[in-house]
Amino acid sequence: MSEDGTAIAADGTDTTFPRLLAGHARVRPARTAIREKDLGIWLAWTWSQVADEVRAIAGGLATLGFERGRTVAIIGDNRPRLYWTMAAVQALGGVAVPLYQDAIADEMLYVLGDAEIEIAVVEDQEQVDKLLELLPNYPALRAIVFDDPRGMRNYREPQLLAFDELVKRGRAYLEAHPGFHEAEVAKGRPDDTAVMLYTSGTTGKPKGVCQTHASLIAAARGDVGFDGFGPDDEVLSYLPMAWVGDHLFSYAQALVAGFCVNCPESSETVMTDLREIGPTYYFAPPRVFENVLTQVMIRMEDAAPIKQRLFRWSMAVAKRVGAKLLDGRASDVGFADRVRYFVGDLLIYGPLRNVLGMSRIRVAYTGGAAIGPDLFDFYRSIGINLKQLYGQTETAVYVCKQPSGQVKLDTVGKPLPGVQIRIADSGEVQVRSPGMLKEYFRRPDATAESITPDGWFMTGDAGFFDDDGHLKIIDRAKDVGRLVDGTLFAPQYIENKLKFFPHIKEAVAFGDGRAQCCAFVNIDLGSVGNWAERRGIAYSGYADLAQKPQVIALVRECIEQVNRDLAADPHLAGSQIRRFLVLHKELDADDGELTRTRKVRRGFIADKYGVLVEALYSDATHREIETQVTFEDGRKGVLRADVPIIDAAVAPSVHAPLKAA
Repeated sequence: MSEDGTAIAADGTDTTFPRLLAGHARVRPARTAIREKDLGIWLAWTWSQVADEVRAIAGGLATLGFERGRTVAIIGDNRPRLYWTMAAVQALGGVAVPLYQDAIADEMLYVLGDAEIEIAVVEDQEQVDKLLELLPNYPALRAIVFDDPRGMRNYREPQLLAFDELVKRGRAYLEAHPGFHEAEVAKGRPDDTAVMLYTSGTTGKPKGVCQTHASLIAAARGDVGFDGFGPDDEVLSYLPMAWVGDHLFSYAQALVAGFCVNCPESSETVMTDLREIGPTYYFAPPRVFENVLTQVMIRMEDAAPIKQRLFRWSMAVAKRVGAKLLDGRASDVGFADRVRYFVGDLLIYGPLRNVLGMSRIRVAYTGGAAIGPDLFDFYRSIGINLKQLYGQTETAVYVCKQPSGQVKLDTVGKPLPGVQIRIADSGEVQVRSPGMLKEYFRRPDATAESITPDGWFMTGDAGFFDDDGHLKIIDRAKDVGRLVDGTLFAPQYIENKLKFFPHIKEAVAFGDGRAQCCAFVNIDLGSVGNWAERRGIAYSGYADLAQKPQVIALVRECIEQVNRDLAADPHLAGSQIRRFLVLHKELDADDGELTRTRKVRRGFIADKYGVLVEALYSDATHREIETQVTFEDGRKGVLRADVPIIDAAVAPSVHAPLKAA
């Protein structure tokens, strides 16, 4: 779209990301394209300035001998220069490979080698140190460009190059080679690989998912059209750049719609920066929404009694009618309730949205995991149009979304424009999407295993369509199993129901091929810690708090509520949780227990804590264990604990459990 809101013509000049950038620089040169908060001040760049920076970076990469078809690693928090580097790499016909900034050195080593990285562009000293540590094992890395010079004064390694120096060299190169950048952009083709995003590696080594300009632009256009995004919208870019969602929402959609991307100062300031920017479009995984709500409830517990009563009254009104009003069903709400909601909006909901930084949000999405009903209802009841979406790295997160006014708690929405979905005989969801991957990088075997001969991507998820055409996902297809008596066992479904409680951060369910369902639980240290402090329960840290009898009783209440919910489901009534334990340590990606996208590595955990799993399925009431842990500074240590094994009450089923035939 141009300055006056008219669309940029799709005449073949906008088929790659560098061409889209050139189009925005041409039709809206003075509009803000990206902001970054630095030292408390928001800095801004227009589309013409972004295009100029990208040209200079591309010239700088050319001086390093970067060639078409090669890869560049990009590592760091969300920073304008890292996004610009992505565009510069693509302008030269290369492939950007963002890595998770919190990955440890060994994890980076695998991706660097697999993607054949020779040049890395990183944010700061922390990332430089990781790469320098890897150089003896990966000498192919010949250049490390760093953005933030703090702490780098005494570094003398020949591979290092300051970003400012790269840009300076690039401008000189462009002066000496007029027309170079434009010629390189013109060589780009829609089916060129634009970015390589690595899978989470839940069940094995991560795979490089090759997404083309065409697939990502098609997904971005479909999303932009679905929700009506345009150049007046704004997003806060805070999710990892290596995650496909950030690449779609903060990069591809911004280049398609022309809206402004805002980069927070740090991960610690995200909520403050969110309030200052007030984005119109927002995505967060359920855990972020849960953390925000937990903080709200903690603050309300500290409020004066009159404020607490007003809050409870207002939220009761909101829960009764808020979602109906949000969905445009005012006719279903009586006049008195409309007045009550108006008063609640004036005194509670409006100020609360403002405090959360969500006063301008038109559309908010969540995905990646199931969201609890109370959490979902809370946000929608106070006027935030929170919806769910569904997709994978391999489909550019472009499969299903919930249309406004057609939002359901237990579905992920309807197929997006251009998407086809079929349910295989096994119950697996299979997809044809404009956002389909080109291939797994140099893994024809994995590509053939994931795409059927007739072109359907096998998601690995089990699900079905409801009567309204909404897709419902129940679990990973490979994880759906049976207890020994034939009862259906869907571990992720059970785990998600446990994580709906603010006191439970992670859960791991076991039961396939066994006589009963059992579970590990991680408590949420912030939520349970606040709960304990208010009751005068002293504790020295996570391990101590997790084993307190009062905390175990609190977790048992949550588990028994889940059992009552499962009892109402004829498919899952027989897979109620019979025994559980509260783990003595938090599951951690650095210890291999979670992926970098915080997905539970269930098989790894079952092996690592095999002694605890077997204790759950014995008559033991406790079990001693020693566990190696990784500290924040990378040091290793050993944690010893005596973990109690707890029985949970099972609710009577209202149905006869469905068993295998």
